[in-house]
Amino acid sequence: MALIRRGKSGPRNGFNPSKGRSIARRGGPKNGSHGNRDFNAAPSNPFKASRVDEAIDSDSESSDAIPEANDAHLGLEESSSHESSSESDVDSEKPYSVLLQALKPSAPRGEPRRKKQKIEPIEAPVPVTADVEAQSDAEEGIEDEDDLLEEDSETSGVDESVKKHDCFSNHLVDRDEKELASKIQAVRDNKWATEAHAVRSLWSAIRRVPIGSQGKQTETPRSPLRLEDLKFKSKFEAAAGQLLSNSSGLSIELSASMFNYYDVLFAARSLRNADEIRKSISVHSLNHIFRTRDKVLKNTAKLSKNEHDDDDDVEFRDQGFTRPKVLMLLPTRQSCVKMVNVIVTLCEPEQQENKKRFQDSYAGTDDHFSTDKPEDFKDLFGGNDDDMFRLGLKFTRKTIKFFSQFYNSDIIIASPLGLRTAFGGESSKKQDFDFLSSIEIVIVDQGDALLMQNWEHIDYVFEHLNLQPKEAHGCDFSRVRSWYLDGHAKYLRQTILLSSFNFPALNRLYTQHMLNVDGKVKIARAYDGAIMDLGFSIRQTFSRFDFADPTSEPDDRFDYFTTAVLPSLTKKSLGVQQGTLVFVPLYADFVRVRNHLASASSTQHISFGSISEYTSVKDVARARSHFLTGRHSILLYTERAHHFRRYHLKGIKRVILYSLPENPLFYTEVVGGFLGSSISQAKVDSQRVSVRCLFSKLDLLKLERIVGTKRYLSMVSERGDTFDFV
Repeated sequence: MALIRRGKSGPRNGFNPSKGRSIARRGGPKNGSHGNRDFNAAPSNPFKASRVDEAIDSDSESSDAIPEANDAHLGLEESSSHESSSESDVDSEKPYSVLLQALKPSAPRGEPRRKKQKIEPIEAPVPVTADVEAQSDAEEGIEDEDDLLEEDSETSGVDESVKKHDCFSNHLVDRDEKELASKIQAVRDNKWATEAHAVRSLWSAIRRVPIGSQGKQTETPRSPLRLEDLKFKSKFEAAAGQLLSNSSGLSIELSASMFNYYDVLFAARSLRNADEIRKSISVHSLNHIFRTRDKVLKNTAKLSKNEHDDDDDVEFRDQGFTRPKVLMLLPTRQSCVKMVNVIVTLCEPEQQENKKRFQDSYAGTDDHFSTDKPEDFKDLFGGNDDDMFRLGLKFTRKTIKFFSQFYNSDIIIASPLGLRTAFGGESSKKQDFDFLSSIEIVIVDQGDALLMQNWEHIDYVFEHLNLQPKEAHGCDFSRVRSWYLDGHAKYLRQTILLSSFNFPALNRLYTQHMLNVDGKVKIARAYDGAIMDLGFSIRQTFSRFDFADPTSEPDDRFDYFTTAVLPSLTKKSLGVQQGTLVFVPLYADFVRVRNHLASASSTQHISFGSISEYTSVKDVARARSHFLTGRHSILLYTERAHHFRRYHLKGIKRVILYSLPENPLFYTEVVGGFLGSSISQAKVDSQRVSVRCLFSKLDLLKLERIVGTKRYLSMVSERGDTFDFV
């Protein structure tokens, strides 16, 4: 890829000498700035923004009015036609210009001398990249001088012992190329060193770091937990200090790992720590965005000053290809509202553009839940539970803009479905995902809820993160970090996965897409088991089946069910057959079992109903009524139907789990809730109810959550295939 350098000749586009003010430029992309737009002209491309360069009126300018440093920062240039002559003018002229002036006849004595015209090549404006706001914001009319002063005040007087804990600079800025190459090679070779430590009772943190070229663990400092050891943007220090001082051990471990730019898989999210987690995410994301902005503004000011001094040797690599830096994947619009509210509270902006539109489109208060709905259901589906959305947030020094175009945004908040539809069709030639090329922080919150949607969308998004862009999008390649140009951005991207529990799809992201060269942390827990939370004693039988190959496991499960479990229903008396619930987590298995019950000759005399996530409300009511009255002796029920509806089914006397549920709460609600209700209402004797669960070696994570950490390994390794719990 060619390296584009700034030229120093040629006219300044859009500058009007007669008025002393610049006008909007809408030509080809030059520097990746998407922050300012010409509001008098409609954009030709929704993903490309125009740029506006401000210049101070030359009539009111003087060499003493504004310090040179501020001129360099704001990108201001005085009009040569209005400058007064001085001794410094002559010194700064070029030799050829001096010769022309000497050949001109002098003015007659007594007449005022004409002003000398300063003839210098008009320098091209210093490019402003897609990472930050343009130096002069046309929308706000604000200056960025305060940002530079704040950045200088934050970096001045800091000794080396504090700088080593500047995690932002350590991770993205001050990287040694040889050390980085060694770490990247270790990650590619899958060479990791593992260390574990206890966080608190039942909880542990497992940290993995790449092994260097010398066969030793790469040196990465231990997570500092004190605020004075971590460097933040001054406006976020108080919030960060509160997180690290008042939070629980789990939240502190999460915040410390997050602030140190480790990849994190946090399988301990709950209703109690949800607010702390949102605050940690917001503080970290905003600190990253604003510090990136400050760094680029400061370097831009230095470049501007060096260009005035004819110094072309200075070069800064401080940006990516496009502006968006943080991607958040959330399950519903209401979860987006909760996250945005925390962000707004931390930023305290003077203006919020399009805030009313956001509230009208995303916020919802119409909650009509019955009293028997659990708290986690109300928290997830309360308000606007639409799972099709995408939102861009753009930050300036005093303003937050909602619904900014992706290429103009700093944070993109979306559902997996909403983001995938933004790419365009897979067969479309205009498919666009370049706005994900420079994402540096990815956050997947409420992974357990996203699992009940289509997880394929998340896999698809991760496959298109940090790819080389197809178009320049106004990028100034002379400012792009070298590891972006080398295609190594995925090795410095921080990925944060948050869920109530761990599951195979989450582990796959941990293994395949969490490639951070600074390491990754998995926070997991040991389980007592959901079987301990039923509240009463019933017989629970777990049957293990074997498989020859992982790809054949679904077929082996179906064969085991039809040969070892289903015959027990056909041979029993009619009274025992009634009230049997068959819980089938996956919809594909649900369809297979339903078709077998409907077409197999051995099941022709069995009447059954079915409820899935696609069953209409009318059909659900009919199936529940027929099952309760005994017209249907078997009811098929999917995990997603329970997740999205949380029906409280009645008349259940026996439960068969075709496969274990991912969410351990569902086991408690189906077994303890449904059967417990029948027992408490004296519909069935507790000695006659039973539970039978099928599992294989591929169900280890689910089995651990249900039977407990101390029991599940023996159930997989022992010779026997049937295990009873009472």
